[in-house]
Amino acid sequence: MITVEGMAAVLGERGLLKRIEGEAKSEKVEWLTCDSRKAAEGTMFICKGATFREEYLQEAVRRGASSYISEFSYEAGHALTGLIVTDIRKAMAAASAVYFGYEPGIPCVTGITGTKGKTTTAWYLKAMLDEWMAEQGGKATGLLSTIQNYDGEKWEDAVMTTPEAPALHEFLAKARDNGLSHVTMEVSSQALKYKRVRELRFQVGIFLNISEDHISPVEHEDFEDYFSSKLSLFRQSETACINMDSDHRQRILKAARKSGRIVTFGRHPKADLRYSDVRMLEEGISFRVKCDRFSGWFQLAMKGRFNIENAMAAIAAGYVYGIPLHCMQRALARTRVPGRMETFRSANGKIFGIVDFAHNRLSFEKLFDAVFQEYGSCKRIVTVFGCPGGKALNRRRELGLIAGMFSDHVLITSDDPGPECQGEIAQQVRGYVEMTGCPCDCIEERGEALQEAIRIAEENKEKTMILLLGRGSEKYQKIGGASLAYPTDSVLMQNAVEAYDVAGKTAKAAVAV
Repeated sequence: MITVEGMAAVLGERGLLKRIEGEAKSEKVEWLTCDSRKAAEGTMFICKGATFREEYLQEAVRRGASSYISEFSYEAGHALTGLIVTDIRKAMAAASAVYFGYEPGIPCVTGITGTKGKTTTAWYLKAMLDEWMAEQGGKATGLLSTIQNYDGEKWEDAVMTTPEAPALHEFLAKARDNGLSHVTMEVSSQALKYKRVRELRFQVGIFLNISEDHISPVEHEDFEDYFSSKLSLFRQSETACINMDSDHRQRILKAARKSGRIVTFGRHPKADLRYSDVRMLEEGISFRVKCDRFSGWFQLAMKGRFNIENAMAAIAAGYVYGIPLHCMQRALARTRVPGRMETFRSANGKIFGIVDFAHNRLSFEKLFDAVFQEYGSCKRIVTVFGCPGGKALNRRRELGLIAGMFSDHVLITSDDPGPECQGEIAQQVRGYVEMTGCPCDCIEERGEALQEAIRIAEENKEKTMILLLGRGSEKYQKIGGASLAYPTDSVLMQNAVEAYDVAGKTAKAAVAV
C-alpha cells in the first residue's frame, strides 16, 4: 500500500518532484493508471503524452480520481492533489514500479529487442522455459508479445508490443502473484525511448539485429535515435545475449559492456554458442549447436532459414538460465508462431502460400532469401503487402524496391493506413515497385488483393508462391482514428486456398459430366 503523500516522497527522492499542488494527503492510492477510461474511486491518474488533453483528466475525475501526476497544472485538477514532476515518463515508470511492488528477479524477466524476430524468439524461449518448468512440476511461464500475453491466469490479445508502464507493472505483479518463475517479453524501441521499461531489471537482455526502421516524425527522427534507443536495453540487463552475425556488431558489443555479462551466439566462429551444418527438411530446418556445455542437433518446426537466428537467441538465453539441452530441443521441434512463416498449399500443388509478419527492409530481405533457397520449385512469386500511414515512412521506398526486385507481380493493399489516404500510400509504394520493372496493381481491400493474386497464379499455369506480408495474426486495422476488426492474414490465406481448391473440384466435376 502507498499513500499520496508516500508517492510524493518517492518522486522527491528520485529528483522528479517539482512541487505539490493541494494537500499531500495520507489517503491510500487505490489505483494507478494513465487511461482515463480505467480510472475509479481513489485513483492516482497520470497525465502523460505529447497529445494529452485536459478532457482526459476531467474524465478521470468524474470516475473518482483523487490525485494526479503531471508536468503541468490543470484547472480540472484544482480539487485534487497534484504531483507536478520534471519528467512525466520517468515519473510514470517510478510510480508504477512502486505502486505494483516491483522486485527485480521476481519473476525473472527476459527482454528481447531487435528490428526483426522479437516475437518468434519470445515464443521459442517461452516454449523452452515451459518445457523445463513442466519437467519440474512447475507452471507455464509468462509472455508479453506483439501477438498475445499470458500472465499465468489467462491469455489475452496484445494491444501493443510493449505496454505503458502502469499496464506493464500490473502484468508483472499478476505474473508474480500467480507464482510464475519467468516472463519473456518483447521490448520495442519506443518502449526504450519513452521509458516504459525504465524501472525494470532484465535478467537476460537479447539483442537480435538492427536495420533502419520506424523513422518518422512520430517515432525516431533518424537511425541514430532508433539504434541508440535499442542499445539502452543493456543498461538494464544482467546478462546480454548478442547476435554475432548482426550488422553493427562491434558497436552492439561495446554497448553491451554496460551489462554484467555478455554471451554471444551465431554462425560467427568467435560466438560462444555457434551453429553449423544447416539442413533444409520437408517440414522445418535442422542445425547443430556447439558451446562449452554441449554439442547437439536442433530441429525447427517452422521453415525460413532466418528463424535459426531467432532460435539461437532463445538457446543463448536458455544457456544462461541453465535449461537442459533436451528441453530446448523438444520445445523448438514443436513450436509454431501464429502469423510467422505459416505455410499453405493448394490440393493440386500448384499454389503455395506464405503468411508472414515481414514488414520492414530486413525482414523482407530475409524472407525473399528464404523463399528462393527453400521453395525453388515455385517458378513465380506474387507478393501482396501494404505500408502503414503516419509512421515508418522509409518502408514505402524500401519495401517497394525489394518486392519489385524479387517478385513477378506485386499487389499493394491496405495495412493500417491510419490518418492517411490508403490510395495515396499505395501509389507512393507502386512508384518504387515499378522502378524495378515489376508489374504492380493497387487493390485496397486485402482479401480482394489476395483473390487477385490467386487469379494471377492460376493464369500463369506454373507453380506460384503467393506471399501475404505485413500483418500476420493481427486482428485489427487502424483506419482513420479507429481500430476496426479485420480477418487475420492466416484466415484470408486459408479461405483463399480453400476457395481455389473448391473451384478446381467443381471444374473437374463439370468436365467429367
